[in-house]
Amino acid sequence: MTDGWQEPAGVADGRTDRRTGGGPGKDSADGDGHDPYVPSPRRLERERHKRSRARRATAVAALSTLATAVVLYLVVVNAPGWPRTRETFFDGRYAREALPKVLEGLWLNVRLLLVCGAAVLVLGMLIAVARTLRGPVFFPVRALAAAYTDFFRGLPLIINLMIVVLGVPALRLQGITVDPVLLGGTALTLTYSAYVAEVFRAGIESVHPSQRAAARSLGLSNRQALRYVVLPQAVRRQVPPLLNDLVSLQKDTGLVSIGGAVDAVRAADIIVGRSLNYTPYIVAGLVFVALTIPMARFTDWVTARMDRRQAQGGNT
Repeated sequence: MTDGWQEPAGVADGRTDRRTGGGPGKDSADGDGHDPYVPSPRRLERERHKRSRARRATAVAALSTLATAVVLYLVVVNAPGWPRTRETFFDGRYAREALPKVLEGLWLNVRLLLVCGAAVLVLGMLIAVARTLRGPVFFPVRALAAAYTDFFRGLPLIINLMIVVLGVPALRLQGITVDPVLLGGTALTLTYSAYVAEVFRAGIESVHPSQRAAARSLGLSNRQALRYVVLPQAVRRQVPPLLNDLVSLQKDTGLVSIGGAVDAVRAADIIVGRSLNYTPYIVAGLVFVALTIPMARFTDWVTARMDRRQAQGGNT
């Protein structure tokens, strides 16, 4: 039964092709009854233009980099002292001799990085928590933690290493090790824990007080709120600067050589002292660079990923 009104053809069964203006039964519909997406010519042209610009930018960057490298090469090789410099710093024979010994010494640097890195994170976290304790009863703890960070952040690392590596054995204390590796690792831990403590403290203070108040309203104690609410957010926010400190620690493990520990730097120094050729130093430097660059790129990737999540409104 109808009232005299009829629906337009193709509307009642929902098959009108609105994009192409076709009627019912058009072949553009897929098996589910939905029209497949077909980009417009304007969109396709825009995408082609973007790809063209990207290729052109890549080509320009490659050409400019190549031109810069050629200019630098010509400037260096045409310098008056280049033949002597090449013989002293870039001798292939000494490089082949130094590489195996430098790599053997590098294993010590890697072990120092792993052990000292873990110790720095733990000690830095404890110092940061001590500096953020509330209440007048914790004033001495806060004062000691602040004095520790101020002292070791102001003391040059090389002086700290000399004091610990050379001064501690001179005391002749019973039960105290004189191993330069352990003493050097201790000095690295003391210095870097002060820097990492400030990173952690900045992360803790960046958490809004409402987070702690909400945790307390749910029945958590101050310690539980710090452990389960504040610290997870603080650590997650401070991952990029922590990774940067780890990269710096990797480089500074070479300073333990001042105490006689045979790491990559000391292995190169032994060959230099015997041959009076500085190529082993170049080899050791390149080895450290090869080890540090992946860590630096990983830090950049983590930072960019966290920035994207924050820009999209995700958790930081």
